[in-house]
Amino acid sequence: MKTRRLGRTDVFVSAVGLGGWPFGGGYDWGSADVAQAEQTVLSAVSAGINFIDTAPIYGDSEVLLGRFLKGRRYQVVLATKCGLVKNGSWTDHDLRPQTIRRQLEDSLSRLQTDYIDLYQIHYPDPKVPLEDALEELVRQKQAGKIRHIGLCNMSAEELTRAAQITEVASVQNEYSLLHPQKGEAVFSACREIGAALISYGTLCGGILSGKYKTEPNFRRADARNYFYKCYRGDAFLHAKQTAERVKTLAERLGVSSAAVAVAWALSSETVSSALTGARTPEQILQNAAGADIRLTPQDLAFLEGRLCTCTK
Repeated sequence: MKTRRLGRTDVFVSAVGLGGWPFGGGYDWGSADVAQAEQTVLSAVSAGINFIDTAPIYGDSEVLLGRFLKGRRYQVVLATKCGLVKNGSWTDHDLRPQTIRRQLEDSLSRLQTDYIDLYQIHYPDPKVPLEDALEELVRQKQAGKIRHIGLCNMSAEELTRAAQITEVASVQNEYSLLHPQKGEAVFSACREIGAALISYGTLCGGILSGKYKTEPNFRRADARNYFYKCYRGDAFLHAKQTAERVKTLAERLGVSSAAVAVAWALSSETVSSALTGARTPEQILQNAAGADIRLTPQDLAFLEGRLCTCTK
């Protein structure tokens, strides 16, 4: 597995990362097979995937990862987040310093570790200045509880503001073939301040793997129904066309569609790691193969719909 430097830090993360959201089960992704989840995590680590990302809001994900990684903590760069709090069926923003401290302590306990490699603000909180939240993260970094500070779901302007407070190792934003514009705005800001971009939603909930031939009927609370905006109506038809191009190129290269979608995200040097979710060892190994694919300019143009035919 190839690795890439995480911004200007001394940390190198696997080009393909493992996202922990599906392991959490619950309403977002349905019930999780714990034994299968453990095998998926162990297969990822064995394949050289050292970057694992989770969050307190992801159901039981932190608890399970703490259990799975016991005795293997030194092998991984562990990332989690703060700033979202469950309030019944709602999710609230809360980046008050006291909430950050509580969430960090809870994450450390659940993950069975005494430090977090990359601690990230999950979303901006409209009620709390970003500067206040960052100053608390700096204090926790000075205390040795976190090693590096990251942001998620931030604009280029917010990223630039954050860099005036502290060194920002990375920003984690949605970025995929279906949403390429979501990376563009922050790329130049990342380069300017020396931060890495971590892409999530690389497969858009699985649709770019070619999994869905017809418009699926998900539960209302399913993450693919409310989070990814490509499973209904015209958006689904557009996504299906993109997935067909991915499949065409994958067949020519003799790899999985998932690997091609991952390789597209990694074609940008600003991206340090492309996060992918997986429920089985087979899925994470298919995703991991994307790190070894070098797409040509013609391949990229075809995938993005700028070239009519897939070159031989």
